[in-house]
Amino acid sequence: EVQLVESGGGLVQPGGSLRLSCAASGITFSMYAMSWVRQAPGKGLEGVSTITTGGGSTSYADSVKGRFTISRDNAKNTLYLQMNSLKPEDTAVYYCAAGRSLGYWGQGTQVTVSS
Repeated sequence: EVQLVESGGGLVQPGGSLRLSCAASGITFSMYAMSWVRQAPGKGLEGVSTITTGGGSTSYADSVKGRFTISRDNAKNTLYLQMNSLKPEDTAVYYCAAGRSLGYWGQGTQVTVSS
């Protein structure tokens, strides 16, 4: 059974930081490109960032470029998203997803940026 379990969300003030983690099991993690996708209240899904299998290439949405950093540890089967300089508009449920076609999803973790 494939499981992607996100953690690290919470309430943070504007300008603060959070680090999300996504622990994967049931897949050969190192063979999957991985992504972070978010859904803000009342809005659709937005791709945040993607990382290739070996971590050598990353991409970011313009809205988070320069503030967020995606990384992975294939030895630990874990994906990360370091989020700095958080803004209220970053408030969303954050999901990790596996594969170029986003075939597997986690249950999501809530990030709320508010003073």
